[in-house]
Amino acid sequence: MITEVKKGKPEVNVKFFLRLFWETFTLSMSAFGGGFVIVSLMRKKMVAKLGWIDQDEMMDFVIIAQSAPGSASVNVAMIVGYHLARTPGALVATLGTVLPPMIIVSIISIIYAVLQHNVWVEAAFSGMRPVVAAIVLQVSWKFFKPFLKAKAIPAILLFIISFALLYVMKISMITLILVMLALSTTANLLDMRRRKRRMEEDV
Repeated sequence: MITEVKKGKPEVNVKFFLRLFWETFTLSMSAFGGGFVIVSLMRKKMVAKLGWIDQDEMMDFVIIAQSAPGSASVNVAMIVGYHLARTPGALVATLGTVLPPMIIVSIISIIYAVLQHNVWVEAAFSGMRPVVAAIVLQVSWKFFKPFLKAKAIPAILLFIISFALLYVMKISMITLILVMLALSTTANLLDMRRRKRRMEEDV
């Protein structure tokens, strides 16, 4: 079991950029199945093993990545890189993330005609589908578990409502994110005002 620790941001130097490139490159190389798979692997690497970012930061980065156009895996990598080392970090992390699929897809596209009806290839991809589903479920549970431990009732209710709106009512993900963002921002601002008034009254 990996113990989650917060070591803080690493020292930004040439060695760090090489390490950042290698970590994002190897993560992308092993992330079969889409953006959420690499998000799960990135959480284990960046949060649990390296301690470069914490759990809350990772969740914030995923929210931002999902709210922006483009691949979630590239967006998260870019945000993590920028958080660690500003623009150079974002460029290095993005390069490390996009190179593996670009290389692999380029090679596969050349020999696609040979592989498309290959029994072994079809069997391999069919076998990977339930594994990818399990990885997505695992990372979702990792993000949701802290709310249960903290008994954060509002967050749990928001999770249930959001899931129902997405799964049952088929509401657009970006619409849901924008609406929930507006509601949560308003609620937090009102809560901050109430706290400020209480502090002023106590004084």
